[in-house]
Amino acid sequence: MKNKLKPIFSILLLITLLFNMVACSDNSSTAAEQPDVIENADKTPVSVAVLKGPTGIGAIQLLDATDLSNDYTFEISSAPDEVMAELINGGVDIAALPTNVAAAVYNKSEHEISIAAINTLGVLHILERGDTIQSISDLEGKTIYATGQGSTPEYVLNYILQKNNIENVTVEYMTEHAELAAALLAGDVNIALLPEPNVTAVLLKDNTIRQALDLTQEWDNTQKLNSLQQSQLAMGCIVARKEFIENNKQAFENFLKEYENSVNYVNANVTEAAALVQQYGIMDNAAAAEKAIPNCNIVFISGEEMKNALQGFYQVLFDANPKSIGGVLPDEDFYYTE
Repeated sequence: MKNKLKPIFSILLLITLLFNMVACSDNSSTAAEQPDVIENADKTPVSVAVLKGPTGIGAIQLLDATDLSNDYTFEISSAPDEVMAELINGGVDIAALPTNVAAAVYNKSEHEISIAAINTLGVLHILERGDTIQSISDLEGKTIYATGQGSTPEYVLNYILQKNNIENVTVEYMTEHAELAAALLAGDVNIALLPEPNVTAVLLKDNTIRQALDLTQEWDNTQKLNSLQQSQLAMGCIVARKEFIENNKQAFENFLKEYENSVNYVNANVTEAAALVQQYGIMDNAAAAEKAIPNCNIVFISGEEMKNALQGFYQVLFDANPKSIGGVLPDEDFYYTE
């Protein structure tokens, strides 16, 4: 009897071993897939606020991408004050802001934020109905209509005029960009200082109006002409809460790399980026966005280059009106240069 059972037991044992091998193989396959699940679960939650308009354009690929190193949530706002408040109370970790607002937040929050990159250079342009302005010196004796009295556009224009020894210029200010654009289109104004995307909106509606001067280029020319510190007309930036950076250093570094990639994508793929700009509400119209993006000077400037570019720019704003940057020039601790 025992001899007859032995072969049966051997067969059963073989079947059991084969079953276990198959089970182990299935478990190995599951284990091989598991790291992706763990990686996704370990992604750092990062909340980012961007503004409608030029300062928000650089982030557009991040808004649309799915395979990113962090778990991003994005908030799109039309009011810098709202974003400023959220940074101070910890409602967002990272934000794209005008550079003067960033300095004001730094001072108001008792130095609780850092500036990590310039994301937008100047967006200010002088438009003319006519062909009399070919250089900055041609503004002598002219009347310019502008917006932004008591803020960065006024201080930038005054600085450029002063450094180029242009004294006989009348500047009339209107309250709203749309109001000035309408006046220019109606023929009530011949020379206007406007920001993007209002510049493109005007040019698309009237081909007798031309872009006469780019104040970003005029700022650079002024620096060279006067042998000044090589500051830049830096109007938009990326800031983050210091507490977030300290607690999530690698996640923040990953963000900066992915944001830089997004900026490069925007500049290399203007048509596609413009479609995303409309899709995510950064601007209302893709066709206008496509025309505007090249004039918005979307950049990624970080480290010491960022610091050198901003320090001179902040000095100009401070000299014009200390309150424009929160009353005090930002100190070294403001700049994230690692």
